[in-house]
Order: sequence, then structure tokens, then C-alpha cells
Amino acid sequence: MKKEEFVYTSRDGATGIHAISWAPDGEVRGVLQIIHGMIEFIDRYDRFARFMTENGFYVVGNDHLGHGKSVIDADAYGYFAQPKGNECVVSDIRNLHRRTAEKYPNVPYFMLGHSMGSFLVRQYMTLFGAELSGVIVMGTGSQPGAVLKLGKLLARANAKRHGWHYRSAALQKMALGSNNKPFEPARTPADWLTKDEAIVDAYLRNPLNTFMFTVNGYYEMFRGIEWAQNRAYLKKIPKDLPVLFVSGQDDPVGDMGKGVQKAFRELSRYGIRDLQMKLYPGDRHEILNETDHEIVDADLLTWLEARL
Repeated sequence: MKKEEFVYTSRDGATGIHAISWAPDGEVRGVLQIIHGMIEFIDRYDRFARFMTENGFYVVGNDHLGHGKSVIDADAYGYFAQPKGNECVVSDIRNLHRRTAEKYPNVPYFMLGHSMGSFLVRQYMTLFGAELSGVIVMGTGSQPGAVLKLGKLLARANAKRHGWHYRSAALQKMALGSNNKPFEPARTPADWLTKDEAIVDAYLRNPLNTFMFTVNGYYEMFRGIEWAQNRAYLKKIPKDLPVLFVSGQDDPVGDMGKGVQKAFRELSRYGIRDLQMKLYPGDRHEILNETDHEIVDADLLTWLEARL
């Protein structure tokens, strides 16, 4: 396995987007591009990426604007771009997709999006789904339109008063404040991520996982979620695109399974022929970091190999 880090220019024209590739030693059977979640970074997927390379997959992913090593200075954490930050993040994913597809032009190309990345990949497949061999939607949910509109309103009000780099405790509480409640009394503020305490502790020790989103980040994320749930856009997803929804049954982002099921049912209305869902009992938000991740790994590999 060969792991490489590289940088390419963001659509914002100023930021170097940090990316990582994991290449197998032998033949490349398929490509898997990973789209990471909110307040994390692509190298957190190193264990899973290595597992996939052992099975012949070339794995690649980038740190989004405002995340990981795609950050110019401390003020940029949790900040996308203004205006059209969501479009910039999607464009950066698109740029990496095109670069990688050129490198492996005759190989099946898959995407996996987790958490915030799950909404980004749901948005992406309304735009470029015809170029993909399959999509894994992981750790997703269904957000009420009224809540998204309220979130955008609060973000804009804060930005008007303080600027788009402002960090709002009220927005933070609205977006993430209830995630840990199902697990109280909780050992840490991040118990909702996984039952694996070592993973939780490592997450909380890393400043790349503990910053607060800017109001710009929230506003643009809410816009992206609106897009991903817009029925006019959902109709554009190719009917022959294989889609797999996977989440923990105890994931608060997916409303303990109910939000995942709602998103799945919504997509099923549009005639996608290869549409599946699996919820893992007892698992929380990060199923790739759960205590039963070997089962999840095997299930994802089986699904991907069946569509090579």
C-alpha cells in the first residue's frame, strides 16, 4: 500500500485543498472517494482506507474548506467561503473526482459520504450521479425544512452583526447540542460518536475535531442539506445508480434510525432500482469507528464488489 498526500487549489481561488490517496500494491479493481463529515478530516479514515486497499481499491479523499490541513489560519476553521461556500465545497469534491477518474479511466468509481459528507454526496449524485458506479450514504438523516430555514436566518443575522467568521454558541447548540442526550449520563461530550472509548478520547484530544463552526459554515451546510432534500433535484438522480444507506441504529444524527428511514423512503419514490439500507443495532454515529467495525467493513466491501 502506498499513501500519498497532495494539494490542489480550491474553487475559492485562494486555498490549497489537502488530499490523501491510498493505493493498493497490485491491480486497482475500483476507486472509492470518501467525503468526510463536519469538524473532522480525511486522515481519520486511514484504517478503513487501508482495509479497502488490501482488497484492491484505490481510496482518495480531501479535507474540505475549513477542515484539517485545508486551512489557511485559525480563523478559517469551520469557514467555507462567502458567497457560495457550499458550491465551493462541492466543486472541490468534483475536482478530486475528475483528477482521479483521469488516472483510472476504466475502473468503477464509487463515493462514500459520512455525516455532513452524506448530505454532500446526496447533493453530488443529483449533479454527477451518471459518472458514478455507486454511492454509500453513511450517518445521514432527514432535517425539517423549517429548522434549516431558521438556522439560515440565525446565521445571516449573526453575520450581519458580527461578520461571517463569527462563531455562534446558539447555532452550535441548535445543530449539535442534543446529540449526546440519548447517552446521558455521558462519560464525555462526544459519547454519541461511538461506543469505542479510545476513539472518543482521541477525537477530543485533537484540536482538528474540537473547533466551533463559523456562521458561514453553518449557513452553507444548511444550504447543502436543503439541496440534498429538494425533490426537484432528487428527480435528477439516475435510476440505475446503486445507492446504499448505512447508519447506526443509535445514531442521533439519523434520529435513532427514523431519519435514515425517512431519507431512504424519500429517495425510493424516484424509481432508483438498486436502493438498499442497513441499520446496525447498538451502533452510534461513526460506524467505521464502532466496536463492530469489522462487520461494517465486510458489508461495505461485499456491496462494492457486487457492483464492480
